Amino acid sequence: MTGQQDRWAELTGGQGGEAYARRFARLVESGHDIHGEAAFCAALLEPAARVLDAGCGTGRIAIRLAELGHRCTGVDVDPSMLAVARRDAPAQEWLLGDLARLDALDLDPEYDLVLAAGNVIPLLAPGTEPDVVRQLAGALRPAGLLVTGMGLDAAHLPLPEPPLTLGEFDDWCARAGLTLRHRYATWSGDPYHDGGGYAVSVHSRPAG
Repeated sequence: MTGQQDRWAELTGGQGGEAYARRFARLVESGHDIHGEAAFCAALLEPAARVLDAGCGTGRIAIRLAELGHRCTGVDVDPSMLAVARRDAPAQEWLLGDLARLDALDLDPEYDLVLAAGNVIPLLAPGTEPDVVRQLAGALRPAGLLVTGMGLDAAHLPLPEPPLTLGEFDDWCARAGLTLRHRYATWSGDPYHDGGGYAVSVHSRPAG
């Protein structure tokens, strides 16, 4: 652990797993497609790719990507979220860990894609964001992709105000050796315009 509580834990007290799962169950019951992030990532991947779902929560995205034939590992710092993931997909790899100390998990750093969806970056412990981006970049193989989705205003965050700007995030990525390849406003691929409230970004490591 980093010694500083992340913003997610401040919001949920580390007991949000079941409530989070029920929220998405209700969306499914009402006819919503909850697999937009997985579909977005799958379109970027070759068959049987290695995926690290960083801040995987209850495993919704990693489970879907595994159903599509990819090899997925999920990491989260919230045991209540991982308990749901392990219950729903016991054969998959679910690891309890702090993303700011991802290297402590001794993962093989050859992932084709690392995903940080669900406002993972804005909900990190304050001050750890550059370290987390560096750790996520370090888990990628050459030419691997970092895919992130995050709110940029209060309307798209469970916070009264955004804790970071897109410019700051891009700077952390650049310092970690990543290059911005694409940016969208939604997981459906709608174009992003400056000042938008949500951004889906695709960064890549150098090919060699």
